Amino acid sequence: MSSLALQRQLLDGLPPRVDRDSEARKARRRLYPVSIVYSTYALTLLAVTLAGEDRLVALGFFLLGGGAWTALEYWVHRYILHGRFPDGPRAKQHVLHRLFDHLHLEHHKRPWDGNHVNGTLKDTGVFVVLFIALSWAFPIATAPMFVAGLIQFYVLEEWVHHSVHFCNFKARYFQYIKRHHLYHHSPRGFEVGYGLTSGFWDVVCDTRIPDKDRQALYAPLRRG
Repeated sequence: MSSLALQRQLLDGLPPRVDRDSEARKARRRLYPVSIVYSTYALTLLAVTLAGEDRLVALGFFLLGGGAWTALEYWVHRYILHGRFPDGPRAKQHVLHRLFDHLHLEHHKRPWDGNHVNGTLKDTGVFVVLFIALSWAFPIATAPMFVAGLIQFYVLEEWVHHSVHFCNFKARYFQYIKRHHLYHHSPRGFEVGYGLTSGFWDVVCDTRIPDKDRQALYAPLRRG
């Protein structure tokens, strides 16, 4: 399949009258509180620790947390957001169904709907607060900084995801990850391409885009 044909196939199902700008504004209104609250915490903590004696340790744990987020985003996307949590009579079944079952499937049904592109404080706050609380059982330059890195890279991932759906930057990385993610949204890509900021864990976990499609998808980038 040619690169152009594959790109056209990826856009199959785009509603003919989607107001992309309006949906992007809607998505950003959901994303701004997440960005402000989480980045304020993470970057303030980073600034404080970098002014202390353990700055190198702190920076190392912050970056380690960021790296760990790439694995966590893959794991959550593949096994939770693409999991199945049918409702049932037991409290556990009902809670899991209410928390997870509707979130990501709605995004796949309406990938350009601004209400279903990015997470919110309501969606993620309980997990972030829990991680932060647990981290403070350790010295500030270690686990708290690791969690700060995790949180900050989550914010970055949300903006990457938002941009993939609503922007068309010319940077090579952006064009790569846009093609990667739109393929995941295509009918043939639902069970591959789970990485949201890179394809690294797809390679490690054997969910990479098939070679023939990958060659067609990225051919324009190699020529550029």
